[in-house]
Amino acid sequence: MGSSRTRLKDDTKSLHCFRRQAFWQSDSVLHPAGAYPAKLAPARPNARIAPAGAKEVSGKEARSITARHLLQPLTRTSLADETFPYLSARPLSVGAVPVVAVRVTFVGELGWELYCPTEYGATLWDELWSAGGAHGLVAGGYRAIDALRVEKGYRVWGVDITPEENPYEAGLGFAVRLDKPGGFVGRDALVRVKERGPSRRLRCLVLDDPLAVPLGSEPVRADGDVVGRVTSANFGYRVQRAIAFAYLPADRADRGRRVEVEVFGEWTGAEVVRDPVYDPEGARIRA
Repeated sequence: MGSSRTRLKDDTKSLHCFRRQAFWQSDSVLHPAGAYPAKLAPARPNARIAPAGAKEVSGKEARSITARHLLQPLTRTSLADETFPYLSARPLSVGAVPVVAVRVTFVGELGWELYCPTEYGATLWDELWSAGGAHGLVAGGYRAIDALRVEKGYRVWGVDITPEENPYEAGLGFAVRLDKPGGFVGRDALVRVKERGPSRRLRCLVLDDPLAVPLGSEPVRADGDVVGRVTSANFGYRVQRAIAFAYLPADRADRGRRVEVEVFGEWTGAEVVRDPVYDPEGARIRA
């Protein structure tokens, strides 16, 4: 197919919305063996329907450092970092399947999201699954994704970020373009928030006990006072730690602060740390 390439980094907010849509359209994520502990059975994907007015598409994701080795033999398009960099998209073919390949990740590893018309969904799966055998490929579901995204500090809409929070509280101020031509709905409110500073901040907590993994909504205590609740959490298999996120008052959200999280009726110590806890320089996703 054509060699045109689209850069996505110019509008991070659009990329974020695209990511959210991607997970509704994607039924399976491909990872190499060893990326997560549980052995998950292979599953054929179900096609998802895109929002009203959009063409139906089926989404697959190929992740990990071996993703390039898996995909390259299936396409004539170069997947080298120099020609297909992070946060870019382009049409190509995977075997006989026409796809739009987007080099983004929600798990913190080198990878592509592949979008094709729904009638090609099963064929695309078969192409990837057959090629993946030599790379130890296994099929993983959403819980595997979630364990990996927690390590990378990626926020989840509806849990870590909702209409009740603003980007500066959530640590997403970098995605706000206050100088965007023509402005946008809510700009004046965000200007005020930025000027006065957020009253609370979403923070990453690493629990002292790696086996004490919150499920969500657990209270968080600082200096003996309940100051927030866990928004999301999981066990990080790459770093072997229990990780949680919670909104804390700005005056108690400094990194290095000691807090406690009530996990199954017991208060467990935790430390406020800078996220992400895995590959903070982002070298893996740009490999």
